[in-house]
Amino acid sequence: MNAPEVLPVARKLSQSMIDAYADASGDHNPIHIDEAFAKTTPMGGTIAHGMLVLSFLSQMMTAAFGARWLEAGSLEVRFRAPARPGDTLTARTTDLKEAEGRLRYAVECVNQADEVLISGTAEVRL
Repeated sequence: MNAPEVLPVARKLSQSMIDAYADASGDHNPIHIDEAFAKTTPMGGTIAHGMLVLSFLSQMMTAAFGARWLEAGSLEVRFRAPARPGDTLTARTTDLKEAEGRLRYAVECVNQADEVLISGTAEVRL
C-alpha cells in the first residue's frame, strides 16, 4: 500500500480555545486560565494544556487515515516546550518508515518560530 499524503495542520491558538479545553477536560489549573496568576509563574503567562496541543497531531493523522487512525493509530511523544495564546501551531510529519505492516511517522508540533513543542512518532497499521 502506498502511504497516503499526511498534510500539516496549522491553527492559531487563542485563550478562548484554552478556556474551552479547560471546560471540556475539567482541568482548570490556573496556569492555563488565569492570566494574573500565570504571570507570577516561571511561564510568564498562560500556556495551553499539553493534550490540547497534542490533539493537532491526532487531527492531522485522522485527516490522512480516517477510521484506520482512530481504530489502530498510536502516538508516542515528548512534550518539549509550552504553547501560548497567540502562537500559530503546526502539526507535521518529518519522516516515514514502513515495516511489519505499519507506517511509522516522525511527527512534531511547532510554533511560528519553528520551536518544537512536541516531538515523537505516530504509527498506524496498514
